[in-house]
Amino acid sequence: MRLRSSHIVLVLALCSSVSLAQAPQTPGPSPADPAPAAPASSEPSTSPPEAPAQPQQPATAQPAPAPAAPAAPAPAQEAARTTLFPNPSDPTGIEEGVLTAKPAAVLSGISTWDEAFTNLKNAVAKLEAELKKAGIPPAGRPLTIFVDTDDNGFKYETMIPVAQVPEGKSELTPDIKFGKTPEGKALRFVHKDAYDEIDGTYETITAYLDIKEIVAEDAFIEEYVSEFTDSQDTDFEVNIYVQPKR
Repeated sequence: MRLRSSHIVLVLALCSSVSLAQAPQTPGPSPADPAPAAPASSEPSTSPPEAPAQPQQPATAQPAPAPAAPAAPAPAQEAARTTLFPNPSDPTGIEEGVLTAKPAAVLSGISTWDEAFTNLKNAVAKLEAELKKAGIPPAGRPLTIFVDTDDNGFKYETMIPVAQVPEGKSELTPDIKFGKTPEGKALRFVHKDAYDEIDGTYETITAYLDIKEIVAEDAFIEEYVSEFTDSQDTDFEVNIYVQPKR
């Protein structure tokens, strides 16, 4: 197949050469004068010049991470409130000492014996709340002076010692006045049991005073070493102060 195709190509090539040889030669047209070159345009190119390459900005140093904020200090715990006798109480013994008067916030009231625990608890809570609202820190344990008693109930002054009375103030609220805790010689007895059982401790105190022939002031003082919970709390601790008559 390849040989037949080559033969046909050769014949066509010879025929073409013969035709070219027999055709008379005619002079070709004179070459046209070359067109004059277009003058260079005097108008500046409208294409904007290439912007110069922007210099490479140096790498910005990343600021070092801020140091972690120091942990907030734990709030200072409230200083332990001292009792009227500063040394620890002894539930098995009786202690003699001298009470030093301290400034205090005082709330007066009247109660029946059946409602004694509830009313005293509420009085302490009210004093605590008003002192906190006024920004006055307590400086001792709450206490109650039983000013007058009878078979039906009692008059009382519940108070909380403070370090200092605000200058020029005679009251914290219309119900709460500023006063002082008791002062002078005293005997301290300790009740550590449910408040409902405190009558038994008072019977022991009365027996002791009779044996020692000590005549005591009519008013007696309860200092609440424990927080008020309920009248059946057998861990409730109360210091009872009895002051001999002068």
